[in-house]
Amino acid sequence: MGVSDQTRLFSAIDKEAVDTKEVLSKVWAALIEKGYQPLDQIVGYLVSGDPSYITAHGNARRLIQSIERNDLLEEIVADYFKGLA
Repeated sequence: MGVSDQTRLFSAIDKEAVDTKEVLSKVWAALIEKGYQPLDQIVGYLVSGDPSYITAHGNARRLIQSIERNDLLEEIVADYFKGLA
């Protein structure tokens, strides 16, 4: 079997390179700049998966979509429970 016959996996985004807190901070700031309620918009996105909840201003929509929603939720919930311990 030659190299061209093998299936290769590749990720367009290096998950290790994405800083979730930084992404959420930038998205939050972009939503505020555009006059939105950031909490409502981010929750709407997380619940529905509809990226139109997030403004394209400042590349916020692209940034938030660079992280899987499940990964975002996991990190947010984990951070919440860290604060309770």
